[in-house]
Amino acid sequence: MSAATPLSLDVCFAMGCGHSEARFPSVIVVRRSAAAGAATVLVAALLAACGGDEQQVSSMPGQAATIIGSGSTAQLGAMEAWRAGYAMTVPGARIIYRANGSDNGIRDFIRGDTAFAGSDVAMSPEQKAQVYKRCAGRALQLPMVVGPIAVIYNLPAITELRLSPTTLTGIFSGKILTWADPAIARENPGADLPHRGIRLFHRSDGSGTSKNLTRTLRAMDGWPYKPSMHWPARGGEGVQGSAEMTDSVSHTEDSIGYVEYGYASGAGLRTAKIRNAAGEYVALSPESASRSLSGAEVAGTDGDLTVKIDPTVKRRGAYPIVLLTYEIACDRGSPALLRGFLRYIAGDAGQSNLSLLGYAPLPPELLAKVRASLATMT
Repeated sequence: MSAATPLSLDVCFAMGCGHSEARFPSVIVVRRSAAAGAATVLVAALLAACGGDEQQVSSMPGQAATIIGSGSTAQLGAMEAWRAGYAMTVPGARIIYRANGSDNGIRDFIRGDTAFAGSDVAMSPEQKAQVYKRCAGRALQLPMVVGPIAVIYNLPAITELRLSPTTLTGIFSGKILTWADPAIARENPGADLPHRGIRLFHRSDGSGTSKNLTRTLRAMDGWPYKPSMHWPARGGEGVQGSAEMTDSVSHTEDSIGYVEYGYASGAGLRTAKIRNAAGEYVALSPESASRSLSGAEVAGTDGDLTVKIDPTVKRRGAYPIVLLTYEIACDRGSPALLRGFLRYIAGDAGQSNLSLLGYAPLPPELLAKVRASLATMT
């Protein structure tokens, strides 16, 4: 079964099914992009299970009816499925998530504008100090979803494209400018590569996807810039957010870009096979992405479950470009609704269907640590 596109902005999912959010202010709205197609399996199942009893739409006694989070666009598909599923489990629960990029999500949380943040990169020491001050104590930084990063391309005549980290570095740094460049041709013998310029797209907003991509390239083959959420290289065209990246590559022949697997799969985009440290050109899938995290170590302490991902480890069958999205919240004094929601998404219901949405679930040993940390949250 193919992965679903991360949901975007159109279909209302209410606890009473079919009612408007204006009429029922406690309704969850699940939105779906035009590129979604038939593969929004998990949300479709939630819709099918939904009953029509308007009495289900109610606030939870003694709890905040609404909590707000913001940040990572990479986890948007998972987040909207989680919101829909949790609303069915806890009638009246309203979780708002603004996918405005990892950098903005951390900033919103530090300012106290949100109850939690989603980030595709671990917080910097400076950010961590600000977050601890905002929480008046310890903060949790919890890995919650594995998001494989797809290298997407639009070459109608090329059904399979193989790229090494060296060649990717050349393309994304602006040194390789045409598709028929000898470096690309050597890795794709017999391919009818066009003698045309490469249309390169990169993120213009502060993006954890950008940082994870460039961090992998730097570790594997000398990306010339410091990995950053802000794109450092000259050239190419900047686009904001994962949805705009997907749309830009979809509609631009001879183009290349990078986006989370769920977006690429849902839009039907071709994805390159990437050479890993074991020398294999590996196709992207939830299974090959999960292999890259097998045995990964937790580097953080005291509620910080930052995971050290090493793309240079020689694991056969491992797709090397992945990210982890972290949920950031205060360890003490967070709303009961938030505590319940985080425990839900780390539970079997939240993790079991992620592969249907273009993600990979957390490895069991890491998931156990996340659940143990959430059990201490009050």
